[in-house]
Amino acid sequence: MTVFHRNETREPLPANLKGGVIAIGNFDGVHRGHQSVLTRALEIAESRGVPALLLTFEPHPRTVFNPDRPVFRLTPAPLRARILEALGFRAVIEYPFDRTFSQRSADEFIHSILIDWLGASEVVTGVDFHFGHGREGGPAFLMAAGAKNGFGVTLMDAFRDENAEVVSSSRIRALLAEGDVAHAAGLLGYRYTIEAEVVGGEKLGRSLGFPTANMRLPPEAELKSGIYAVRFRTADGKLHDGVASYGRRPTVTEDGAPLLETYVFDFSGDLYGQTCAVSFFGYLRPELKFDGLDALVAQMRQDEAEARTLLAGVRPISEIDAFLCGGA
Repeated sequence: MTVFHRNETREPLPANLKGGVIAIGNFDGVHRGHQSVLTRALEIAESRGVPALLLTFEPHPRTVFNPDRPVFRLTPAPLRARILEALGFRAVIEYPFDRTFSQRSADEFIHSILIDWLGASEVVTGVDFHFGHGREGGPAFLMAAGAKNGFGVTLMDAFRDENAEVVSSSRIRALLAEGDVAHAAGLLGYRYTIEAEVVGGEKLGRSLGFPTANMRLPPEAELKSGIYAVRFRTADGKLHDGVASYGRRPTVTEDGAPLLETYVFDFSGDLYGQTCAVSFFGYLRPELKFDGLDALVAQMRQDEAEARTLLAGVRPISEIDAFLCGGA
């Protein structure tokens, strides 16, 4: 799948991608609510024999308008693109979003992007999608523009879960902040997954018999500190179960920066510098300060046993979950 980073050079879209069905939105999380929009776009594209494309915006608009409080991204752009490819999208268009772009009129957005550049035959988005300066473009504006300019518009109502609550990225972020990765998976439709480069550490885990792959999450990450049962994907796609600790390591440091440390079961090798993925299956316990390393090692052995037991019985909850975390 191709990822286009649109810029002002107006590089033309390849002819085989023009005239497609365009799903529009931020799609941070690609959760079940987003999937209802995406599935509908794919269905329309297949019925017409045209490509399905996704138009999104980078960085997240909320981060642009409030840079001091950047949005905790559930799925960074590269991971989101791989999920969308697995779903069946032919291309992702990551349009650069800045304050200058936000000042463009809704009419200019319609003509310069949807019509002139993409040649959209159908636009699929949520009923809450707004665009253009001052959010002047909304559902009625989009529908009228489609009728006038020859493209269809499909608006999807907010998707609700089994308790009739709207599935949203903010709900999922709140659950992750509580460590409730199981409930978050129910809203995402797959296990919450992060990707990051494996970095060097103090190698204390190795000296204790628990070597770890260390990753730094972005400062705005709201994942609760604690110990998790996880599945680890190496850069070459191989999967291993593991147990991960996220936090500041109070037993060994007074003021450590937050770090995700994963003890990867049944693995030996050098992962430094590789971009790997960690999928979260269960929260085991909070981060604790132990009275010495012997007590820490005893607890780590118990954590490993609990994680192995939990992970032994897991099954994929969706095709996306199987794609990210494996089929067993």
